[in-house]
Amino acid sequence: MEIVSLEQESKIPKYKQIVNSIENAIISGVLKKGDKLPSLNTIKEQHSLSRDTVLIAFNELKNRGIINSVVGKGYYVNSEHVEVAKKIFLLFDELNSFKEDLYNSFLENLGEDNQVDIFFHHFNNAVFSKLINDNIGNYSHYVIMPANLVGTEAVIQNLPKEKVYILDQVHEELSQYPAIYQNFEKDIFNGLSDGLSALKKYNKLILLFSDDRQPKGILKGFQTFCAKNKVSNEVISSLNNRTPKKGEVYFVLDDKNLIVIIKKIKQEKLIIADEIGIISFNDTILKEVVANGITTISTDFNFMGKKLAQMILNNEQEKVANPSSFISRKSL
Repeated sequence: MEIVSLEQESKIPKYKQIVNSIENAIISGVLKKGDKLPSLNTIKEQHSLSRDTVLIAFNELKNRGIINSVVGKGYYVNSEHVEVAKKIFLLFDELNSFKEDLYNSFLENLGEDNQVDIFFHHFNNAVFSKLINDNIGNYSHYVIMPANLVGTEAVIQNLPKEKVYILDQVHEELSQYPAIYQNFEKDIFNGLSDGLSALKKYNKLILLFSDDRQPKGILKGFQTFCAKNKVSNEVISSLNNRTPKKGEVYFVLDDKNLIVIIKKIKQEKLIIADEIGIISFNDTILKEVVANGITTISTDFNFMGKKLAQMILNNEQEKVANPSSFISRKSL
């Protein structure tokens, strides 16, 4: 049976007719997972087409994960789920509760006819490079969270530019790509400014900052705020051997150290808000109830996921700064 059939008088583009023919062959059971497809040259010669026309059709199917190619052998059926409209490669730095909110919002707003495969590089350049290089050509879109890794542009440039979206942090070297991102410097400065009246009752504002994993904009925003408002401050890299004292307020950027500082405060029998303060970065449901409520400075991860889905579905090529807010609770 001929897999590919074309109607010369049809208004449907020839490449799309090839796509439809292969999809119909899979739906009808003529082609099954693992079956080899007719070669590019075979389809080209049978229907008097250019090789590029056939290649465009095969690339669309490949990007959606329906077929794959084996070097030197040809193209094979990779999946029988032909209803997938877009196949998306999503590369996060790590998974935590607020990234989960982002991911769930993205899936919810993307719709059911799309497939999302999620990967994690864990702030490791080698893992980052391997994940991208191993998946070149396998997806219709690539959503990448580069974090603060150095040299990511050299790897990302191997992908088709029109298929790449940058998420969360945008390095200067990645400015040519559409993105939805956090303006960390501005968000931290504005968030701390919104909490200035509550911060004034403390003697020192302490930022727990990891240079390896945290965005540099957070440190810049913190330093600018402290300098402008003449706030006594300190930047530390670890809570190890740190004893919290009355009059201090801690700005903690990750959830693990949030638990550590709360535990240390309890050990010192200090009263949160009355004697010592806490601000956490990135809001979660748990922070509404932990220690009677933790004050946060947070971007809106649900909006980030929704906007990312909208950009991909509508092929929007823009850069969008995600909204951030200061959420006052009883830890200040």
